[in-house]
Amino acid sequence: MVPELEKATVRIKHPERVMGIIRSIKEQGMSKLQVISDFDMTLSRFGCNGRRCPTSHNILDNSHVVSEDGKKKLKDLLHYYYPIEIDPDRTLEEKRPLMVEWWSRAHDLLSQQKILKGDIAQIVRESDVMLRDGFNELFDQLHEYDVPLFIFSAGVGDILEEIIRQANVFHPNVNVVSNYMDFDDNGVLRCFKGPLIHTYNKNNTVLQGTEYFQQLSTRTSIILLGDSMGDLTMADGVPSVENILKIGFLNDKVEEQRGKYLDAYDIVLESDETLDVVNGILRYILIET
Repeated sequence: MVPELEKATVRIKHPERVMGIIRSIKEQGMSKLQVISDFDMTLSRFGCNGRRCPTSHNILDNSHVVSEDGKKKLKDLLHYYYPIEIDPDRTLEEKRPLMVEWWSRAHDLLSQQKILKGDIAQIVRESDVMLRDGFNELFDQLHEYDVPLFIFSAGVGDILEEIIRQANVFHPNVNVVSNYMDFDDNGVLRCFKGPLIHTYNKNNTVLQGTEYFQQLSTRTSIILLGDSMGDLTMADGVPSVENILKIGFLNDKVEEQRGKYLDAYDIVLESDETLDVVNGILRYILIET
């Protein structure tokens, strides 16, 4: 059915169940389908030629608009909090307040940097960000078949929208919920708009008031794309789910995290910098009759 599932990067705990979900989504048809995805390290690449690729936050942190002192403080925060974020031995309850602390401190630091709205495009152009191989097919295929793509990101909305725009794939079917900057009348960053979205609160709590999922109440088949345990709740706002296929990119600490990812995600992609598997599944669902 989907030859891409034979790739060496693919791991599936319950293959029959997964094929059943994919078949069921196909039977329901594309008018019932929506895709809900994380952005950083899911649609964008984790690494390239042995180097880490930047997240939407990193792009800002490393840009010319942040002072050397600001860069150092942001790096210190990263070195302190990132190991906590991915620590398999800590519970989500332990992690949540620490993530709020990290995001809040980082956003406060960025808000002191007098970042200009007009600089965003150049900041993105000068960065090393890369979308995963196959992003064109993914975005274009969803657009062509009128399938909504909801990007739910704990990154910086202004940056990730610009990345998608510069890649020429910001189609009308794409919707983004993320952390957006609040600029004053002169286009200078003064703070970030609420509610704060971090790795482990990507659920209903921050979607109150977004009528998005209500409008799509007939879209009861979901393909969810993520790269962390926090991404598993991204579809919680969907009023009624008939089929959900969860695809997880396991980018870091692969050996240690494999078991946990295989339990949580239907399909796990290990150190796979492409969207081949997602595109293969979509091709089967949307195109092949």
